[in-house]
Amino acid sequence: MIFTTKAEYGVRLLVELGRQDAGVTVSLKSIADSEGLPLAYLERIVALLKKAGFVESTRGAHGGYRLALPPEDVRMDAVINALEGGVAPMSCFVDDTAGDNARVLCSHHDTGELCATRLLWTRVQGGVIRALQNTTLAELVAFTQRETPLQLTHS
Repeated sequence: MIFTTKAEYGVRLLVELGRQDAGVTVSLKSIADSEGLPLAYLERIVALLKKAGFVESTRGAHGGYRLALPPEDVRMDAVINALEGGVAPMSCFVDDTAGDNARVLCSHHDTGELCATRLLWTRVQGGVIRALQNTTLAELVAFTQRETPLQLTHS
């Protein structure tokens, strides 16, 4: 399963915000510069994260972005869902989460026939989702702080 750069950059952005003291705002430009990421793309990604309630922004000379939630309350399944939509191991899978009973549909067989590999890909999907559900932003921040933390310039 391959996630896009939207997921990668979004998680990296959240980790950098999570490394800051609570309430401290950081400019998107400083994150883009320190992480070597394109600023225009980060602006689109942060808009998705803001819409989903993970980040908030402050305008003005000392404005920037900060986490809207404590890092331990930010689960990666919710982040990936906000950035990528549903998690599907194959392009033929459709994530049908509209109802109470979330399920995976195979677009190859709309006749009611069972797909020969559906069981495998459903298990793969379940494993990935469980790993994302069991990973918080706080864990990722702690993992990155085992190394020398990069100090961002605040604007």
